[in-house]
Amino acid sequence: MRILLVGSGGREHALAWKLTGSPRLEQLWVAPGNAGTARLDDRVKNVAIAADDVDGLVAFASTNAIGLAVIGPEAPLARGLGDALRSTGIAVFGPNRAAAEIESSKAFSKDFMARHGIPTARYGVFRDHTEALRHLLSIDYPVVIKASGLAAGKGVIVPACADEAEAALRQIMLDREFGEAGDEAVIEERLTGPEVSVLAFSDGHTVRVMPPAQDHKRVGDGDTGLNTGGMGAYAPAPIATPELIADVTRSVLQTTIDGLRAEDRPFVGVLYAGLMLTPDGPRVLEFNARFGDPETQVILPLLESDLVEVLLACAEGRLGDIDVNWSQGAAACVVMASEGYPGPYPKDLPIAGLDQATTDAFVFHAGTRELAEQVVTAGGRVLAVSGWGVDIRSALDRAYAAVGSITFAGMHFRRDIGWRALVRGAGSAGARGPGASTSAPMSS
Repeated sequence: MRILLVGSGGREHALAWKLTGSPRLEQLWVAPGNAGTARLDDRVKNVAIAADDVDGLVAFASTNAIGLAVIGPEAPLARGLGDALRSTGIAVFGPNRAAAEIESSKAFSKDFMARHGIPTARYGVFRDHTEALRHLLSIDYPVVIKASGLAAGKGVIVPACADEAEAALRQIMLDREFGEAGDEAVIEERLTGPEVSVLAFSDGHTVRVMPPAQDHKRVGDGDTGLNTGGMGAYAPAPIATPELIADVTRSVLQTTIDGLRAEDRPFVGVLYAGLMLTPDGPRVLEFNARFGDPETQVILPLLESDLVEVLLACAEGRLGDIDVNWSQGAAACVVMASEGYPGPYPKDLPIAGLDQATTDAFVFHAGTRELAEQVVTAGGRVLAVSGWGVDIRSALDRAYAAVGSITFAGMHFRRDIGWRALVRGAGSAGARGPGASTSAPMSS
């Protein structure tokens, strides 16, 4: 089968790596890809088409007889790439524009959850700053303020006081710091508790749940410093018990898929529920309409089934006819970032020691490119180094062993990935570790 994979990050490198394990794969093009996808094997080639170039991707797919298109990032989904590819008869793994609104519009997502009884925080949606401010001054609980549209993971503000909340509203709605994403603002109750990410494959009817994951958003050890796109992750998360997963599958994932279909928005792809485990039960912080990053880099190493078969079953509406099997082990990844990240950072720094792939570890490229036959840095999150084993401790040991062999100028990474799973008592919903979570952004 000839497959087109859209995207250029660590998520897409992990997808490409897993797709090469299928005997059904004939040729895989990654648009635009990165230095890691370029070096996978002879069946994989990068193609210099931007992930949001809908016309260019459709033309390429048609010209090259693509049998399956896999869309990684959220931006092309929101632009309708899935619709455009399907209109030419190509099988697509990734939701259409209408279904992707579950991520691309926080206002739609919150209203959808209210309509379908999906547990989430109290909220209000506003297009007028004066009305939003009036609401803010009338409520007596702490809040999170969000730009409704896609803002590259930056449109969520967690104010510490009333003055900061008012400033956040101005920043989003009047100063337009996040552009069109701030056309609407969501004022949401701030929840507290541990976070967990639960992802599921879907063909628009059936869901097949993946091992639950937890990631680390703060840049520094002990969950300190600024929020990032994710500094590491592990799966399965011990805090997500089988009973919890059964509840979330029924009350969140299946309810969402059924609700979207009922509203003529059939969802084909990965539905990602970012959850907070509050004392009153799990609550949805947000939905993503695609694989997370770095969750993908710890979930896919645990997949025993043929990924091509799973994605094609979703695209063809027959996921209920196949089994999706997972390893009984665990996986963990450590993100290696550029100096200055999540602020401004340098680029084009040579990376040494990349040949660390073993039978139980792999280096997934996130922000890299090739320059004069040398792999160099090209982003804030540069690499996601994953390891796997019988348990989280062994997975972490293998990931950190590979990290220790890689160098580039100014690199930094967290040295406490997985602490929630390793600290005694972290498995209970009331446990509080360093920097205990509130309903800050989970998206990655």
